[in-house]
Amino acid sequence: MLKLLNEAFSLNLQTEELEAYAGKLGADCPFFIRNTPVYAEGTGNLFSPVSLSLKGYKLILVKPRVFVSTKDAFSRIIPVKPPVSVKEILATPITEWKELLKNDFETSVFALYPEIAQIKEELYAREAIYASMSGSGASVYGLFNAEQQVNTNVFGNCFVYETLLD
Repeated sequence: MLKLLNEAFSLNLQTEELEAYAGKLGADCPFFIRNTPVYAEGTGNLFSPVSLSLKGYKLILVKPRVFVSTKDAFSRIIPVKPPVSVKEILATPITEWKELLKNDFETSVFALYPEIAQIKEELYAREAIYASMSGSGASVYGLFNAEQQVNTNVFGNCFVYETLLD
């Protein structure tokens, strides 16, 4: 919306200014201003570029009819320092992410909402290359080869969104 307003009213705000305004809306909002892969640090406001292309992949996002309280998710998380930094993991082939790239929220959120864990398991059963809960939940996404046909009817009354990435 900030980008739209900037363009519609010819405000000529620079990227950094838009990110500052976005940061006032929420800690993870500045990330969406650049619309390019970046490694975010701090409160989600310090960015460094990463070389990552998801061209040739399909993303399937599954949102169950479950609400995960961000407050509850943060109160239960036990962060674990990965043996390999996320920035390094992003430089590896996506086929290696399953064993390396973890979302620390999953342990506590899956314990409270096993149906979310089942979605991730089902994405892998459908041959996702990588799957993860998004942020603190409840959505789960899977990355697939673009040409792969995936039966999403197995997700029942969940909201399912599918798109090719470029």
